[in-house]
Amino acid sequence: MTEQWADAGAPPRRRKLRLGVVAAAVTTVLTLLCCVGGAAAFFLTELGGEEKDEATVAGLACDAAHRVSITGDMPRFAEYGEGQLRNAAVIIKVGQDMKVPARGWVIALATAMQESALRNLANSTVPASLALPHEGVGSDHDSLGLFQQRPGWGSVQQRMTPSYTARKFYEKLVRVARWEQRPLTVVAQRVQVSAFPDAYAKHEDLAGRIVDALAGGAARTVQIAGEAVCDAASGARIAASGWTAPIPGGVGSGFRTADRPSHNGVDIAAPKRVTEIHAASAGRVLVARCDPDHSGRRDCDRDGWPGKGGCGWFVDILHAGGYITRYCHMVERPRVVPGELVAAGDVIGLVGSSGNSSGPHLHFEVHVDGDRSSRGAINPVPFMRERGAPLDGST
Repeated sequence: MTEQWADAGAPPRRRKLRLGVVAAAVTTVLTLLCCVGGAAAFFLTELGGEEKDEATVAGLACDAAHRVSITGDMPRFAEYGEGQLRNAAVIIKVGQDMKVPARGWVIALATAMQESALRNLANSTVPASLALPHEGVGSDHDSLGLFQQRPGWGSVQQRMTPSYTARKFYEKLVRVARWEQRPLTVVAQRVQVSAFPDAYAKHEDLAGRIVDALAGGAARTVQIAGEAVCDAASGARIAASGWTAPIPGGVGSGFRTADRPSHNGVDIAAPKRVTEIHAASAGRVLVARCDPDHSGRRDCDRDGWPGKGGCGWFVDILHAGGYITRYCHMVERPRVVPGELVAAGDVIGLVGSSGNSSGPHLHFEVHVDGDRSSRGAINPVPFMRERGAPLDGST
């Protein structure tokens, strides 16, 4: 890569690692096959793959005031039928009525997707005399309803009422400290106390797209001064989708342009040298090291230059859904280590100019299907915009 930003300033003192709240967002078994530069290939197991839906939300305008309808036409998703999506609409409507921010709707949906596949489930312990309407029979002890709530949550009739169960979920959700910033798995587990807490993660991406389709792009909103604002997630501000822009700034060199067809990410101009770089979403650190240059040297503790080769100090993070983000050219050793679990917005390093670079900036990549190689790279600009975290500040 040949980067295009002018150098400025001098390397800073190493800052002390900030210890934040980190928790499991995905459970992943990694089998490394090879490691060449910043593009090692590996297999992933026990990771939910990217789920596809039939609803087109990429071009959906963000309307923070949109009210969900539980009686109108439902969007089409390959994974769920009309009745399941109406249950999703009920969950979102209750959240809206309670004035719970949209991040809560995503967490609630992902939880119900895991617990019941968005079906209002009865079980064999429900007396036939009650004749309660239901959409299937579950097998989890005495658990009932969309969230598979046990007797302590309410009576049988209450737990088989979708609006009641959603309200009880939100009431407990909002009591979880820092629930809007923490990984979905952690928050959902605090509410549900599940035997399989990591299972919620694989539903997060699809839950966000369902929220977008039913509630006017609401997964793209972020809470600022108590108000929902569209497409403004950056740094410590996390969109309802669970994503945030890693640094503020505008995109300079783009993704695989005509003059740089092998540029597998975008270059984001930093406001200043040593700008803090934030994890774009919750996940597990795969790589945090110095990338060798074209000569094979790991020489990252000084500024690089065009043609040197390598990412410099860089980090790769694996997120739910098989997404991987990459952050290159840090000024010093990253603040995270392989295997570490990070929350969205956690500081993972500082902007610099190490490696194949002509000046301080962040080279940022997004990969799909757990593929860190160039084959898995996609354009980060539309990807991040669809999640309410535009890299260039535009909508």
